[in-house]
Amino acid sequence: MSNNDSLNMADLGAALNAENRADLVNVLKNKLQDLTGKHSDVLENLSPNVRKRVDVLRGIQSQHDELEAKFFEERAALEARYQKLYQPLYAKRYEIVTGAVEVEGATADSEEKNKEDEKEAEEKGVPDFWLTAMKNNEVLAEEISERDEGALKFLKDIKWFRIDNPKGFKLEFYFDTNPFFKNSVLTKIYHMIDEDEPILEKAIGTEIEWYPGKTLTQKILKKKPKKGSKNAKPITKTEQCDSFFNFFSPPQVPEEDEDIDEDAAEELQNLMEQDYDIGSTIRDKIIPHAVSWFTGEAAQEEYGDIEDDEDEDLDDEDDEDDEDDEDDDEDEDESKTMKKSSAVRKKSGRAPAADGQQGERPPECKQQ
Repeated sequence: MSNNDSLNMADLGAALNAENRADLVNVLKNKLQDLTGKHSDVLENLSPNVRKRVDVLRGIQSQHDELEAKFFEERAALEARYQKLYQPLYAKRYEIVTGAVEVEGATADSEEKNKEDEKEAEEKGVPDFWLTAMKNNEVLAEEISERDEGALKFLKDIKWFRIDNPKGFKLEFYFDTNPFFKNSVLTKIYHMIDEDEPILEKAIGTEIEWYPGKTLTQKILKKKPKKGSKNAKPITKTEQCDSFFNFFSPPQVPEEDEDIDEDAAEELQNLMEQDYDIGSTIRDKIIPHAVSWFTGEAAQEEYGDIEDDEDEDLDDEDDEDDEDDEDDDEDEDESKTMKKSSAVRKKSGRAPAADGQQGERPPECKQQ
């Protein structure tokens, strides 16, 4: 691919580091035009009268944009205010989850207490609270491997904070002492170019200090040496593997002096969008509604409608099949041609055609 067809990261990096964020928009716009080869000006192709009307519409849009900017400003202030009001509630939740305080009525009777002493010691607080909450969310469940669960059982709290310079937010994951890594807190920071859109500039994660042999983001493969080889020891190879903890090693934008072609740029964008999706899910859903995700109520509310739609589709198909069976019984005396047509229809599971159109099975709703 030629230099004209590639996304020059020097231009992109210069815009990212500039104080004026409008530079970034211009760079991306110009590079997109270079990649697509489209250099058209809509206004030039309009008649004078239509162009005047469009100019008036652009003026109206400018007024709208000014109001929208004020809305974003006021919304940010309101969110900051309520974020402070949430903190005492999050603190109480932390104390109960970790077992720092006991809730009223949770103390067992004297006879039961003797029987449950050992179990009570093991069930301090709410075991696996955050692990269970995250696994009940489809976006996060896809990221958590079976190996990860042992480490995530030690997760005792998740917090998030808005940052202003640069704009963005930070996630903090608090862990009890565990046999997997030394860190007591793992962080993930998102720097946003436009927090309201949002446009992600970059993400930064904590470097995890794994204990020897406990790295969950890697797997060690052992391969037997070839017959007759002088080295009789197994050959070991380390490979990256799927893990939730890859979340703390986010995709990075290449250095300024590197070029990146269109395919690589698209892949990088997809990875960054996926990474942001995980972070925003934790911030917007898991942290504020953790207990609802733990119990599964939030999952039922979010995904229940989709499952209900699937059930309705299946019920409709069953009803259609029943109608087909009844029609077949009524048409026993008809010609063999009609019988054959009915049999084919039953096999395909399709509804009878109506109003001149071929009946088809309703499409299934597939969860992403």
